Amino acid sequence: MKKYLPLLAIALLTNCSTERPPELGLPKDGAPSEIPVDVDSIPDAVPRFEPQTTVGNPESYEVMGKTYRVLKSSKGYVKKGIASWYGTKFHGQRTSNGEPYDMFAMTAAHKTLPIPAYARVTNLDNQRSIVVRINDRGPFHDGRIIDLSYVAAEKLGIARGGTGFVEVRTVEPSLASTLAGNNARQNDIYLQIGAFSDLRNAQQLKNKLAAHSLPQSRIKSDTRNAVTLHKVLLGPLASAEDADSLMVKLATLGITQTRYVTENN
Repeated sequence: MKKYLPLLAIALLTNCSTERPPELGLPKDGAPSEIPVDVDSIPDAVPRFEPQTTVGNPESYEVMGKTYRVLKSSKGYVKKGIASWYGTKFHGQRTSNGEPYDMFAMTAAHKTLPIPAYARVTNLDNQRSIVVRINDRGPFHDGRIIDLSYVAAEKLGIARGGTGFVEVRTVEPSLASTLAGNNARQNDIYLQIGAFSDLRNAQQLKNKLAAHSLPQSRIKSDTRNAVTLHKVLLGPLASAEDADSLMVKLATLGITQTRYVTENN
């Protein structure tokens, strides 16, 4: 898969439209012999607020002698170029953020957008358009700007040819979609910064947030199966802008392991 570590593994990666050098003796990537799903019935990815993963978002990384710097935000990214795709060779293997690659899911790999991020990809030849969730790194071929899952490429009409000329435009999640995904009400979603069995650790984190002029946080203690966890929460979040701003500020403090929760979880 297109992980940025180890570097040797990345240097060897190719996508479906280009064979590996014959001396490596490795099989070519390609499409599945059978498609177990109706491609047209697969919905686009739905943008939702998700914390950036630590493993998938180094400040920079190097592949085949070239350094790539990961963007801090996906906002406003628009680029035109060549899209490729990857399929059977990597199906089930780990992506750069640790998830298994599913060639039948609406996902993609990108060199510099933060993981996860969402993007609308438009085939500029036929004007077909899809939304994918970026959870991997690549492609590392010059001139190629995104590596799509097999099913995403099929829906765009570029799977057979291997590549296509596209526009990639990031899509920011709405608070409404996150609330819907959590079955939450408006103003009922929070950002969980940490969870501790020791109340003192939770209080220390709460004090750290206050010292850096972040919004007032609170500690919520939950006991389940005789185990008590003290959760440090920021919120409720009233808008997408609130959530995005908090994520940026927390990242400057080295706090990236966060999650969205509702009042009842």
